[in-house]
Amino acid sequence: MTFEDMQAELATQTAKMPWTELQRFFATGQAFAVAPGVDLVDVAARIATDDKAVIETLIAEQQFGPVSDEQALAWVETDASVWAVVVKPWVLVQAVQPSA
Repeated sequence: MTFEDMQAELATQTAKMPWTELQRFFATGQAFAVAPGVDLVDVAARIATDDKAVIETLIAEQQFGPVSDEQALAWVETDASVWAVVVKPWVLVQAVQPSA
């Protein structure tokens, strides 16, 4: 499967949902956050196609990594919704940005 095909497939598998529905993945260390402004589907496709160079860059730039305790708590306290996509065994999440 090409990178573009993977992106197209993953784009159909994203969902907006309450963070509280994903807490169990956070508890098991399987929830990873994608920074606002970074393309969630692109990151998911990079992981699915094992693009280590891009993922390492995103991690180094703090644009991608495990959901922190502080972030998880803030999302619970604000009853936040996130965009999510599964790239087994991980769940990638990104805070839903308010509409302008």
